[in-house]
Amino acid sequence: MVANAAQQPSFENRMDRRQLLRKGAPWIGGVLGTGLLGLDVPRAVAETVARGDSSLPIGHPATKRWIEQRWVLDNIIQANGIDWDQPRSQYWNAVCGIQAAADFVRIRQRVKKYADISIEFEDIARRREKRAREAEAAGEIVSARENYFIAAIHWGAAQWPIDEANELNRQYNQSKRDCFGRYAKLADHHVEEVWIPFGGKALPAWFHLPVGYEGGRIPIVVTIPGMDSFKEANVAMYGDSLLNRGFGVLAVDGPGQYESPLLGIYMTVENWEATGRACMEWLLRRPEVDPQRVAISGRSFGSFATTLAASNEPRFRAVAVSATCFEPGFHTIFEEASPTFKMRFMFMANISDETAFDEFAKTLTWEGRAEKIHMPFLCIAGGSDELSPIENTMRLFGLLPGPRKVVIYEESRHSVGGGVSSAMLGPDITALAANWLAARFTGQAFQSERWFVNNEGNVTKSPI
Repeated sequence: MVANAAQQPSFENRMDRRQLLRKGAPWIGGVLGTGLLGLDVPRAVAETVARGDSSLPIGHPATKRWIEQRWVLDNIIQANGIDWDQPRSQYWNAVCGIQAAADFVRIRQRVKKYADISIEFEDIARRREKRAREAEAAGEIVSARENYFIAAIHWGAAQWPIDEANELNRQYNQSKRDCFGRYAKLADHHVEEVWIPFGGKALPAWFHLPVGYEGGRIPIVVTIPGMDSFKEANVAMYGDSLLNRGFGVLAVDGPGQYESPLLGIYMTVENWEATGRACMEWLLRRPEVDPQRVAISGRSFGSFATTLAASNEPRFRAVAVSATCFEPGFHTIFEEASPTFKMRFMFMANISDETAFDEFAKTLTWEGRAEKIHMPFLCIAGGSDELSPIENTMRLFGLLPGPRKVVIYEESRHSVGGGVSSAMLGPDITALAANWLAARFTGQAFQSERWFVNNEGNVTKSPI
């Protein structure tokens, strides 16, 4: 059970919020009206949270650009859809598999403004959870497993627009945990709930072992999600690239990420420096773990967090990052990209005042830390990254003292892929990282080098 989380009502007793709003009297409106009536109407709360309404509890972040550009953002979403800035629905769909494709098609069709996002993901999550419970009751274990997993991903996605540790966020989080816990009991591989001791609190995580694991010590990868994703989505339901190669995976929500702020664990550079050591100490107490074959991997914001974690934990044997966020101070992502990024990060850092946050942002740097990383380091980045200019990645890469490889995809944006020719025709990004990690743990030597993948899929390699 999540510390301080509100008690989750039973699935059977949850009301259909859409039906309630349709049937309710016209004077029932907003959080105030529902609160006075004692009604639980997360749809109304979700819309208020997404609007950044002034009635929200103190502590909800607010930025000048969010206020001034909100109308623009809603028009952009109406024109371009839910993936207006990053392909979130695509990578959440990917871990669920083809059976969830219709869910995401429906969500893409129905989301027309920012306030719709939580509403639509909640609606699909409840439908999937209902199917899962019915399948489990009927003894249809595989169907139950699949629907619990997909429901968990939808509940997590519903949390994304909520930049506050409020009741709705906690409710969605508990629903996500409940569904994922039920999935874990039915999964085709060992999945275990984990709490990693962390300064008197505990980081939430899930520990996965490969399909067919029968004992012995195996290599492990600690995986760190991006700013907008969560640990449950870090390991695919089927065919995961790391599990398929014999790795175990410790999937973590680190300081400031998704569940951790609900537990009072916030984003600071110092907290992330401590995270690598905390994860390693937990792993070294496990009989499944080969202490000489533990790596750490992160994507997007997770690339920055992973670098901080590895800089203070030399027992990691390899580091792999992609979709890099290596601009010191994060100016581009906070001031030139969608205003949602800065809002999200303010929540992660537990700072509601923009001026105070701008001072905090100056501390966000790998400088003075990357120089401590001596283990092999793989970096995969887009040559046209719109959130973190590529020159920052190359500067970090140039200061790493250990063996290293950087792979740049021509014209790729931050997510590294997105349909550009270099990613479609060149080395598969997921397989590239997984194979590289596997090679490090079989003792294969490699040269420090730079790869450039052009739009024809050809790779030009140059030594460093």
